[in-house]
Amino acid sequence: MADAPRTVLISGCSSGIGLELAVQLARDPRQRYQVVATMRDLGKKGTLEAAAGEALGQTLTVAQLDVCSDESVAQCLSCIQGGEVDVLVNNAGVGLVGPLEGLSLAAMQNVFDTNFFGAVRLVKAVLPGMKRRRQGHIVVVSSVMGLQGVVFNEVYAASKFAMEGFFESLAVQLLQFNIFISLVEPGPVATEFEGKLLEQVSTAEFPGTDADTLSYFRDLYLPASRELFHSVGQSPQDVAKVIVKVIGSARPPLRRQTNTRYTPLIALKAMDPSGSLYVQTSHRLLFRWPRLLNLGLRCLACSCFRTPVWPR
Repeated sequence: MADAPRTVLISGCSSGIGLELAVQLARDPRQRYQVVATMRDLGKKGTLEAAAGEALGQTLTVAQLDVCSDESVAQCLSCIQGGEVDVLVNNAGVGLVGPLEGLSLAAMQNVFDTNFFGAVRLVKAVLPGMKRRRQGHIVVVSSVMGLQGVVFNEVYAASKFAMEGFFESLAVQLLQFNIFISLVEPGPVATEFEGKLLEQVSTAEFPGTDADTLSYFRDLYLPASRELFHSVGQSPQDVAKVIVKVIGSARPPLRRQTNTRYTPLIALKAMDPSGSLYVQTSHRLLFRWPRLLNLGLRCLACSCFRTPVWPR
């Protein structure tokens, strides 16, 4: 007798990774999942519904969910049959990039409210049921920026570092209840959202920022960032495929990076636990040798490193 399908609640499904993941799980050939694909603004559900096709209303339903609102979370869970979630995917998130002096505290707080506290809010809501049933899986879409800091992405990286520390700590306790946590760590993901964000910040004023810093951001960081996305960026579909495998694992991993081409860029930190090698090398590549940085990124794009590069 086939097992009953697992209920999977996914946040942030209006586009990108969340949309692709919801569709891939809903179209599972073995029909192992009943997907609740959520988003803050249901006015944006058209793309998801079109992509879901025949799965819509069968193995996929769309629901409103604002991860920054206790009331919204409670309302969403009340609409799930039995109110029980077997797999929670914390995917909702926002980005923030630019010189620190030109970013408002309100914008920084919004990043943490969504990326960190939004994930915590959802976990607190589903955890009692998972503990009661002694089973569950919490998947967190983190980032390689939760493993290493990236210049001009200080606040976003900090929110991902917070997620990594929180969920790694929680994972120890939850194993006692047969509940698994998986931190999925994509590198650059080429989405329409990312393209628009880079375009917007390229002309932003960033009041309070000195001329030198603004020049470094516009003339060095932004070109390098575009080259990074072009060279090693993954599609949302590729990242979603990795998450589908993680969800289907009998013993889910605590961490799973999605992009082996990005591995050389994070190896420096693993080679020197003090962090100095990574910081100094990143500084030299961006500020002193930008042409060498671009050449290295293009080398990664042409698969010069076909095998993951791991420190000895």
